[in-house]
Amino acid sequence: MVCLPYSLSRETYIRIIDGEGIDLPAGEIGDIYLRSPFFGGVSYLGTAPTIPSTDDGFQTVGDMGYLDTDGFLYVVDRRVDLIISGGANVYPAEVEFALIDHPEVADVVVIGLRDDEWGRRVHAVIEPRDHAAPPTAEEIITYAKGRLAPYKVPKSLEVLPEIPRSAATKVNRGALVAERGG
Repeated sequence: MVCLPYSLSRETYIRIIDGEGIDLPAGEIGDIYLRSPFFGGVSYLGTAPTIPSTDDGFQTVGDMGYLDTDGFLYVVDRRVDLIISGGANVYPAEVEFALIDHPEVADVVVIGLRDDEWGRRVHAVIEPRDHAAPPTAEEIITYAKGRLAPYKVPKSLEVLPEIPRSAATKVNRGALVAERGG
């Protein structure tokens, strides 16, 4: 999680808004909306949809988070990465944070895959520290059970020699999901 000051200046404001457009109280996760004279907006090439905004000039780029009672902002994940499994929200960053501490895990990415029972299932892609002796799915899942709520524990897992990343070290989660059948 990233912690930032609530107001970056006297003219920059942050709101946390739910899917119905209602402001959320401290501690509740929603979409992060900003309004600042220093932000000129965002535009995309092609047919990408416009960025959601409010009538009073707040805009979001798809990050989710919450404000604490002292006004600090905590970024928890991207809306597009959110996994809804069995009606519960699972934030991949939280699961990744729990799994990366496993002594045999060098890197990890968590995605949501289609599941007949749950809608989406939590799926972990692991890069082992030792490629000759990678951890088993059972080891990782047992480890996760000690650190996460049961619905956040990966239901499936795969080991890759390396997590595919761009030159900018970004993971294309959409491509990982598509390669695995959605």
